[in-house]
Amino acid sequence: MGTRTFFHHREEEQKEERQHSLQMTSTTRKKKFKTRDYKTRREAAILELEQRGQKRVRFGNDMEKLEKEVIRNCRLLRVRADRKALRRKALEKAREEKEYMELRSGRPPMFWIPLRVHAVWERMEVTLACTVLASPPPQVTWYKNGVRIDPRLAPAGKYQIKNQFGMLTLHISRCSMEDSAEYSVEVKNQYGEAYSFATVLVRKYYGMESGFDSEIYKRSLMAREADFAFPLKPLFSREKEPFTLSCYFSSDLLEHQRDITWFRDGELLQSSERQELKQQDREASLMVSCAYKEDEGFYTVRIPSLDGYKEQTTYVFVRDAAAETAGAPGSPLNVKCHDVNKDCLILSWVAPSDDGGSPILGYYIESCVAGSEDWVPCNEKPVKTCRYPVLGLAEGQTYQFRVKAVNKKGISHPSKTSDPVTTYDPSKDKRVTVIPYDEGRTIEISKDDLEGHIRIPLPPTNVRASEVREDYVALAWDEPDPRGRDPLNYYVEKSIVGSNSWQMVNLDMPVNSPRFALFDLVKGKSYCFRVRSVNKYGISEPSLPSEPVTAGAKLATLPPPSQVLAFRDTKTSVFLQWDKLKDGLEPLGYYIYCRETGTEEWQTVNNKPVTFTVPGLQPGKEYVFCVKSVSEAGLSESSPETDPIIVRPAIARPSAPHGFVLLNCGKTAMTIGWKPPKHKGGTKILGYFLDQHDTSELDWHEVNIHPIPQRVYTVSSLEEGHLYEFRACAVNMAGVGEVSEPSDLFRCEEWTMPEPGPPYDVRCTEVRDSSLKLHWEAPLYTGAGPVTGYYIDMCEEGSEEWTQINKQSIATTHMKISDLERGKCYIFRVRALNKAGIGPPSLPSDPVVAKTKPGTNEIELGVDEEGFIYMAFEAPEKNDDSELIWSKDYEGPPDADRVQIEEKGNKSKLILKDPSEKDLGIYSVEVTDVDDDISASCTLTKEDLDKLLKRSHDIRNPLIKLISGWNVDVLEKGEVRLWLEVEKLSPNAELHLIFNDKELTSTPTHKINFVKGKGLVELIIQNFCADDKGMYTAQLQDGKAKNQFTLVLVDESFAKVAEEADAKRREWKKKQGPHFIENLKWKVTENCEVLLTCKVHTDTSFQWFFNKKERAGGVFDPQTGMGTLLIKKITKADEGQYKALVSDDRGEDYTQLDLTKGGKRTFLSITLLALSATPLKIQPTEEGIKIYTDVKYYTDYMKTTWYHKEKQVESRDRLKTGSTMNQIWLHILNPTDADKGKYTLELFDGNNSHKLSTDLSGQGKLMGHWHVKLKGHICSFSGRARVVQGLPDVATIMEDKTLCLTCCVSGDPYPEITWFKNEKVIVFKDRYKMDVKGTVVTITIEKVCNEDTGKYSIYVKNKYGSETGQVTISVYKHGEIPIGMEEEGVSGGVIMKKPK
Repeated sequence: MGTRTFFHHREEEQKEERQHSLQMTSTTRKKKFKTRDYKTRREAAILELEQRGQKRVRFGNDMEKLEKEVIRNCRLLRVRADRKALRRKALEKAREEKEYMELRSGRPPMFWIPLRVHAVWERMEVTLACTVLASPPPQVTWYKNGVRIDPRLAPAGKYQIKNQFGMLTLHISRCSMEDSAEYSVEVKNQYGEAYSFATVLVRKYYGMESGFDSEIYKRSLMAREADFAFPLKPLFSREKEPFTLSCYFSSDLLEHQRDITWFRDGELLQSSERQELKQQDREASLMVSCAYKEDEGFYTVRIPSLDGYKEQTTYVFVRDAAAETAGAPGSPLNVKCHDVNKDCLILSWVAPSDDGGSPILGYYIESCVAGSEDWVPCNEKPVKTCRYPVLGLAEGQTYQFRVKAVNKKGISHPSKTSDPVTTYDPSKDKRVTVIPYDEGRTIEISKDDLEGHIRIPLPPTNVRASEVREDYVALAWDEPDPRGRDPLNYYVEKSIVGSNSWQMVNLDMPVNSPRFALFDLVKGKSYCFRVRSVNKYGISEPSLPSEPVTAGAKLATLPPPSQVLAFRDTKTSVFLQWDKLKDGLEPLGYYIYCRETGTEEWQTVNNKPVTFTVPGLQPGKEYVFCVKSVSEAGLSESSPETDPIIVRPAIARPSAPHGFVLLNCGKTAMTIGWKPPKHKGGTKILGYFLDQHDTSELDWHEVNIHPIPQRVYTVSSLEEGHLYEFRACAVNMAGVGEVSEPSDLFRCEEWTMPEPGPPYDVRCTEVRDSSLKLHWEAPLYTGAGPVTGYYIDMCEEGSEEWTQINKQSIATTHMKISDLERGKCYIFRVRALNKAGIGPPSLPSDPVVAKTKPGTNEIELGVDEEGFIYMAFEAPEKNDDSELIWSKDYEGPPDADRVQIEEKGNKSKLILKDPSEKDLGIYSVEVTDVDDDISASCTLTKEDLDKLLKRSHDIRNPLIKLISGWNVDVLEKGEVRLWLEVEKLSPNAELHLIFNDKELTSTPTHKINFVKGKGLVELIIQNFCADDKGMYTAQLQDGKAKNQFTLVLVDESFAKVAEEADAKRREWKKKQGPHFIENLKWKVTENCEVLLTCKVHTDTSFQWFFNKKERAGGVFDPQTGMGTLLIKKITKADEGQYKALVSDDRGEDYTQLDLTKGGKRTFLSITLLALSATPLKIQPTEEGIKIYTDVKYYTDYMKTTWYHKEKQVESRDRLKTGSTMNQIWLHILNPTDADKGKYTLELFDGNNSHKLSTDLSGQGKLMGHWHVKLKGHICSFSGRARVVQGLPDVATIMEDKTLCLTCCVSGDPYPEITWFKNEKVIVFKDRYKMDVKGTVVTITIEKVCNEDTGKYSIYVKNKYGSETGQVTISVYKHGEIPIGMEEEGVSGGVIMKKPK
C-alpha cells in the first residue's frame, strides 16, 4: 500500500512539474522577467512544496531522494563514458592518420639541385653545394675520387661540411693543385639512396713570381665583392621630422649581394607607408618620413657575401620635438594595449626621458576610431602612473590611442598612436573545442551547445582585484559555469569593510566583460567587491565578496641603479655598466644622461630606454654620466655620477697585417715588406712577429723572437731556389693580434735585373672630394743605377685599366693627385725609373674613396694674442699614444730653430719663431696610430706671410680704435665742449690731455671727463676766450694699446666757435629775463583775415607796435603767454613793420615781422586771394558767356591774367576782362566755335602763381544757340535743372569717419535727384543716407572704409534739361598722410581737394 501511494504521489508530482514548466515557459516567452515576479513565484513555489510535504509519507520522500541520486549518477557515468570513448576514438584516429601521413610522405632521396663543376685558381676557396629532398632526412657522405672525406684527418680548416635544411655544402679552403679531383656526395635513407658528382679544377698561375703584382693577379681572378666604403655614423634626428640613414659601398654590388636587409634592435624592417628602403648604384638607404621616439635604437644594415654576410651597426637618436610651451615635458612613448575585452582594455606607456625641468603631474589619454582623426579624451584628471584602464568601448570596433604628459608648465606633444586594436570576447575561443578528422577536416563544438538553456544565471566566481593603483582599482572575475547561451552582463557592488551595506557601482552602465575599473575611491579605506550576473531572464545572486582592497596606495618609483661605471667603447661612444636592482625588481628600462666636464647642462642620451652604449660623443672630450630607472610609476632619482672619462676607442688587439711584397732578393736572403693592420686596436703598434714556410717542408718557422718595429725585414739563411711564403702578426699593449694569411710564394733567387725594384708602402693622405696626397718609399733594389724618377698609375677599383698620371717622371716620393671624381674608389701604384729603364710596379695602394670625411679639420693659419704667427690643427680623434707629426714640404720635420711645436689634448700648434721668407712652403700634419687617415696641409705663401706679419705688428703694437674724432659743441650757456670717442677701455686706461705742449689738469674752468667704460674723452671750457686758442692733443694708453688724437683751434675755426659761444652766452643771459619762446609770425584764416601771433615765456608787460608806433587792438593771454593781432581786411595801409615787445624789471625782448611791399605783403595778398577764390564758373548772359570766380578779398595791385588754350587773352571788343571787390571775370561776347577750349585764370605775385581753370569744350550746344533770338533762349534756361554749388572735385577722408557731401540744386519744376557710385545707382540703406531740404541735398556715408572709394555723381533732371555734379572720394588708413592735394578747410579727418 505504501509503495502504491509512493508511485501515485510521484506521478502527480511529475504531472504538476510538467504543467508548471509549460506555464513558466509560456510566461517567459510572453513577457520579460522582472525581479518582483521572481520573488512572487518563489514564495508560491515554497508554499506549494510545503503543502505537498504535508500529503507525503516520510518513506516516500526518502525513496524519491534516493531515486533522484541514482538517476543523476547514472547520467554522469554515461557522460563520462561517452567522453572517454570519444577521446579514445579521436586519439586512435589521429595515430592512424599520422602513420598514414608518414607512410605517404616517405620517399627516397632526390637531388633537387645537383653539384656543379668548379674551376678555381690556386689558393682560392671553393664551395660545392647541392639541395636534396628526402623523408626521413638522409645520411650524407662526401667523397674525393671515391675516398671518403674525413675533416678530422685533413689540415685544420681545410674542409667544412654542412647540412642545413636539405642544403648540403662542402667548403674547401686555400685550394692547391692536389685538390683537383672528382667530388661526390652520397645520400641514403630507408627508402633508397642517391648520388651527385662534380669536378673541381685548380689552375696554377705561371706569371711573374717576384710577388709585387700579386694583388693585381688576385683581383683579376674574380670580381671583387663590394664592401662598406665608410662606417655608419650615429644619426641624430628630431621627433616628427624625417631622417635618412645611408650606407655607401666601395664598388657595385654583385648579383648575390643585392638582397640588402635592415634591422632595428634586431628586428627586421620592411618598407611601409612611413618608412622606405631604397637601393641604387653604390648606396643603400632607409628613409623614415616622420620620426618617433620608438624609431630610436641600433640600426644594422646587412649585405650578403660568399662567406656569409657583412654588416654595420649605428645608433639613431630621436630628440624630443620642440615643446609648444616652454618647459613642457617630452611626449610619452611605447603606447600599448593589454587585456583586450569586449568593452574595455588596459593601456600602458613609458614615461618620457625629459620632464621639462619640473616633475610630471600625470598623463591624459585620447582615443579615436581607427581611420578617423576625431580624438576623444578618456580621462578628465591626469593619471599618475603609466597604466590606465579604458572603459565604455564598443564591441567589434577598432580603436587607436595616444597619450600626453603634463607638468606645471604645460602639456607635451601627443605620443605616437598605438597600433589599431579591435575589441572582442577573449573567452570565445576557450568555449569552442575543435576536433580534427578525415584529413584536415574539423568539427567545432561550442560549450554553449552542451550547457542547454540557463534561465536565471549563476553568480560569477573568483572576484579579485587584478590591479591596484593610486588612481583606480581594476577588478576581474570568472564567468559563471555553466553560463548559458544568452549574453551576460554584470553589475558590480562595493562595500566599505566593516559595514553591511552594498552599493551598486555601475547601475547605469552594465559591464559586458569580466573586467571593470573603479575610480574616485576614498584613499586609505578598504573595500570589498562582489558581482552579479544578469541575462534576459533575470539577475543572479551576488558572488562571494573579494578580499579587502585598500584604495589609493601610491605606486613608488624604483631606486636608481648603483655602481654605474663607464668604459671606453669606440672613438665616439662609451659603454656603461651598472648593477641590477636588488630584490628582483625589473624596470622597463633605463634612461641615460651625460654632461661634458666643465658644463652644468645634462643632455638626454636615449629617448627609448633600451641601450647601455652612449653614441654620438665628441672624440677626445671628457664626460660624466648618470642613469635613471624607468617603471610604471615614472622615473627614479638620478644615480651617482660616474668618474669622468675621455671618449676614446677601447684598447683591443690589432688585426692582421696584409699586402706582403718581395722588395729585394739575394742568393740566401729575401727582404720582405708588408702593410700595417687596418685596425690598430686603439693604441700604438709595438712591433711584428714574422713567420716563414719553405714549401718543401711541412712546418712554419719563426723568423724573429723579439718584435720587429718596422714593416721591412730581411730574412736570411734561406735555401737558394726554394719557394717561401710568409705570414706576420702585430702586437700592441693588448697583446698579439691575428695572424695574417700566408703571402704568395716567393722564389729565393738573386735579383740581377738592371731596372730598379718596386717602390713600396704606397699610401694616401689628405683625402678630399677631388684630391689626395700620395706617398711611397723608394725601392730597396736600385738595379744598374740610382733611381731618377717615378711614374704613378691610377685605376678605378674593379677595373683592370691602369692610367699613367704624370707624363714626366717626378723625383720626389710624394705627389698630389687632383681632378678626382667625388665618391669614386681609386687604386694607385708607382714605378721607379733609372738609367736602365722602368722597373716593375709597386704593390697597389689600398682602395681609397675620393670624399671628404665628415668632421675633417684643416690647418688653421693665424696670429695669436701675443702676435706670434702659428699653424694649428685639431685632430677629430687620437689615441693615448698618438702623435701629431708636422713636416715641411713633405721632406721631414721643420727646422727646430725656426719653429716651436706645442701640443695640448687633440690640438697641435706650430709657432714660427722668426717669420721670414725662409719659412715659406707646404706644412703638413698627420696623426699616428689611428685606423683612419687624419691629415691636412697648408701652403704658406709670400702674400699670406705679409698679411700675417702686418696682423702680428698690429697685435704687438696695438692702436686704440677711434670711433668719433674731435668734436666741438657749444652748450646752452655758452660753454664749449671738446670731445672724442674711442672703443671701450679697461679700468686701467690712462689719459694725458696736452694743450700747446702743456698737460692740462681738470679745473672748475677747464673740466676734464674720462669715461673709460664708454671710451669718452671730453673737455668743458666755461668761458671760451682767446687764451683757449691753440692745439689740443689726447694721449691714450690701455695696456699695450695706445693712440693720440689732435684738434687744432686757430684762425677761422677758433673765431667761429668763439662767436657762437659768445652769442649763446648772451642768449642765456637774456633768457634769464623776459623773452619770446615763439617769434612773430602770420597766417591767413578761413575768413581771409590775417592773424599775427607770438609767445612769451613769463607773465610780463606786452605791447604791439606798427611802423615804430604803438598799435592798439592786440590781445595778450597771460595764462598761455600768447600774443595775437587780428587784421580783418588787409589793405595798403597795413603795409609796414610789426613789432611785439615784452618787458619787466629784469629787461626786455622783442620780435619783428616785415609786411612791407618789398617784404611779405605781395605774397600775403596772393595767398589771401588764392584762399578766397572759388572754382571758375560759367554763366550765360544776354551778350554771351561769362567766366568768373568769386573772391572774398581783392585789391587792384593783385596781378591777374587770363589764358585761352595756354595763350594770354587781351581785353578787346569781344573779350572783356574785369574785376570787382568780390569777383574776377572774363566776358565772351557773341561766342563762336573758336571760343571753345580751356580757360585759365592766373594769380601771380612775382614769385609764385595760383591757377584756376575751366573748359568750354563741352558747351557746344549752348554756343550753337547763340543767335539773334539769344535772349529767348537764355530765358528758356531759367528753369532748367542745375547743380548750383557745393560739391568739391575730390574728397579725402580717414577710414571709420562719417562723410557728409552737400550741394545745392535748382530748377522749376523741382528736379528729380539720383546719386551714382561708379556709374551705378546708389540704394540708400544701412550706411548710405540722403537728406533733401529745399534746394540743399546732403548725402551721408557712415564709417567709411576702403570699399567706399570711388567716383560719385549727382544727376538732376526736369523737363527743361539735366545736369550732373561729380566728386571723387578717396579713403585713407589711420596714420597715413594724403600727398599731392591741398587742404580746403576740413576738420575731423576729411580733406576737400581741388585740382591744382
